[in-house]
Amino acid sequence: MLREQKFIGEKNVMRLEKGKRGLLNVLFGRTTIILLMLALQFLFMVVAFQWLEQYTAVIWWGSTVLAIGVVMHLVNRKGQSSVKLTWILLIVAMPVFGSVFYLWVQKDVGHRILHRRMDDLIHSTAHFVESDPAVMEEIYQLDKPLYDLAHYLHRTGGFPVYKNAAVKYFPLGEDKFEDLLVELEMAKDFIFLEYFIIEEGYMWGRVLDILSRKVKEGVEVRVLYDGTCALYKLPYGYPKKLKALGIQCKMFAPIRPFVSTHYNNRDHRKILVIDGVTAYTGGVNLADEYINQRKLYGHWKDTAVKVQGEAVKTFTLMFLQMWNMDAKAGRYDKYMNRDFRLSPKGEGYVLPYGDSPLDDERVGEMIYYDILNKAERYVHIMSPYLILDDEMISALSFAAKRGIQVRIILPHIPDKEYAFALAKTHYRQLMEAGVEIYEYLPGFVHAKVFSSDGTKAVVGTVNLDYRSLYHHFECGLYMSRVPEITKIEWDFAETLEECKKITPEDLKNEKLSRRIMGVLLKVVAPLM
Repeated sequence: MLREQKFIGEKNVMRLEKGKRGLLNVLFGRTTIILLMLALQFLFMVVAFQWLEQYTAVIWWGSTVLAIGVVMHLVNRKGQSSVKLTWILLIVAMPVFGSVFYLWVQKDVGHRILHRRMDDLIHSTAHFVESDPAVMEEIYQLDKPLYDLAHYLHRTGGFPVYKNAAVKYFPLGEDKFEDLLVELEMAKDFIFLEYFIIEEGYMWGRVLDILSRKVKEGVEVRVLYDGTCALYKLPYGYPKKLKALGIQCKMFAPIRPFVSTHYNNRDHRKILVIDGVTAYTGGVNLADEYINQRKLYGHWKDTAVKVQGEAVKTFTLMFLQMWNMDAKAGRYDKYMNRDFRLSPKGEGYVLPYGDSPLDDERVGEMIYYDILNKAERYVHIMSPYLILDDEMISALSFAAKRGIQVRIILPHIPDKEYAFALAKTHYRQLMEAGVEIYEYLPGFVHAKVFSSDGTKAVVGTVNLDYRSLYHHFECGLYMSRVPEITKIEWDFAETLEECKKITPEDLKNEKLSRRIMGVLLKVVAPLM
């Protein structure tokens, strides 16, 4: 059943800003200037290319040859067909601009530098998280499909499988928040936080109060948040405010007034590591709506997971790799070589993993495919978005057609109307294949959960949309034979009671404006 919780009072809530940023501050602030300069650069490119395109017959023929060459390159290169189709439509509509824009995106220097840097970091730190041959041999004998997945994750990303980690599942952001405050108070050596969104309020204020006290006790604290927060959540100079408290802070890829494709690759991860022995991940950011302290879209349904033991090493390493993206060198051994003998123990196996847009491996999507393709009875899914490529549609449909119960819980009250419209363009095709789609009537579902057959589950940050599957840095925890999977299934069943099952009649009665929006936006969905 739906559970409400209120946090009363402002005790132990630290705020570094006096209040919300006013409309005038936003309109005449740094964010607006950056967006205006970016828009002007983009407009200049469009106008220039359109002008050149019709200047002379020579340029026209040249643009045609260029467009044909780029389209041929697109058709023959590896990649997802829907992404290729979107580029081809853009090139057909605007041959010169579309062709040059595509080539610029593919050859962007900033993106290539980040790719090389991340590749170097992964290879130079791989020895910190090596697979245990005894564990691999054990799962080979016990569960060959799990062994195959573990082999894939270690080969492509250096992510090992761990045995006997302690796992705790949180069915609401409020539950994670309460547990997190307790764990933070017990920190002795270091605290690492990596979040997509941080916003001042009750939740972040409580956490920040603890962090500031821990720094005074000698605990090292690092905070890494995505640079888009500076556009509408936090002032650009917020890292300096944290540094004044003794907290190390960085923004990932802050938006600057120069056009670059690497702005499209955001740090969507949610990782919190305490002393290298406790870690959290899931959908919950550090802002009040995630614990229903603030109501934006009805009740906010989110999930998270805590893992303790040696498996935390992977989350620690992922944080340090991201932290050192803009650094020449970084120290790892101090944070990776921890004593896990006193850590809580659990049953089963876990595979913490990350996903990077800088390589050709769609790790998050491959894990979802693995669950769908190997399911024997059911696959239960919670996701805030449903903006799918052809491969994911096929995987969901095929699972349902071969008799697997596939149920997806989505929001009923969306946070983004365009995303909601795009999601609904997939409803009919999936439902005709036998997929059951439900909408969470109390509000917004932000959880990213896959569970199957009572034996395997994933809780992480990967949405069922192009941004998560292709463009963002993501992470998650894959669990096999872990007792908390029962709790995940219980939570899914409880959430389902608050949902409405979508019927063909509902599709007929959908608002015309939303249907039109979805059809129009579907053409450019892969680039959104």
